[in-house]
Amino acid sequence: MSLSSDPAGIFAIETHGLSKHFGRHAAVDDLSIRVPAGTIAGFVGPNGAGKTTTLRLLLGLVRPDGGSATILGHSLTEPGRYLPRVGALTEAPAFYPGLSGRTNLEVLARLGGHPGSRVGELLELVELSDRARDRVGTYSLGMKQRLGVAMALLPDPELLILDEPANGLDPLGIIGIRELLRGLVAQGKTILLSSHMLGELERVTDWLIMLNQGKALFCGPAHELLAQRVEVVVEAEDAVQLGLLARIVGDAGYAVTREDHALRIACPPGFAETLTRQAREAGAPDLSIRVIEASLEQLFLALLKGERS
Repeated sequence: MSLSSDPAGIFAIETHGLSKHFGRHAAVDDLSIRVPAGTIAGFVGPNGAGKTTTLRLLLGLVRPDGGSATILGHSLTEPGRYLPRVGALTEAPAFYPGLSGRTNLEVLARLGGHPGSRVGELLELVELSDRARDRVGTYSLGMKQRLGVAMALLPDPELLILDEPANGLDPLGIIGIRELLRGLVAQGKTILLSSHMLGELERVTDWLIMLNQGKALFCGPAHELLAQRVEVVVEAEDAVQLGLLARIVGDAGYAVTREDHALRIACPPGFAETLTRQAREAGAPDLSIRVIEASLEQLFLALLKGERS
């Protein structure tokens, strides 16, 4: 996989051949990725792809078996040089359920040596001011997630690493997190955002990193990936003709989803013309073939299919 370049040439995160094994299993396998400073980078992959291990490596929680990395200009081997400038929410946030949201943040600020004045600012930022004095044990999952984001922001970090920050949020809460992240990037922060919500990542990210089996399938500007492929929709009443087309698409190596009287295919833009010709040659001329823009989820599935085939 080739890495796309960043015009500014300034990267908050760079890894080169990073590897981590657990026994014989390579959780992270010769991973080379980069995240430009001042961007929201989406970090995606199926379960077991190596996302969590990569995040733990970047945060100095586990040591790599090979390769190197720099975070905010400092080597992975010197976490003390960069971790004070990093905020992270990598698992379900743990708080004292019997204490209020405000008190939880005040305790964490005191322990971390952060100004207590940030507590009120952050509660307002994550829209928890009206529930700040309520016990965290009464909070919904989404509220706990927002409090976790506030916790990660206590050190006023340059780099923010978030794992599923929208988990448990309703649509309005998701929009709120989206606006919050965009506001943080406007302040000059860099965000590495791990999420399974590919539709939401498509709306908010500038940069994308896709992992599978510890390796990077793609690392570059989101628009480059979205420009690579389209979705071709093939419609026909004749199930036999659709089955014939599905085999042609499968032989070409593209991901195809079968629906009632239709196929949805993630493929390069030029494949629609090729498919029309091959359908005619194969004796399936009575088809409606149209091209629409593919979603990030469809592109991701297509990349996974190519990796596994």
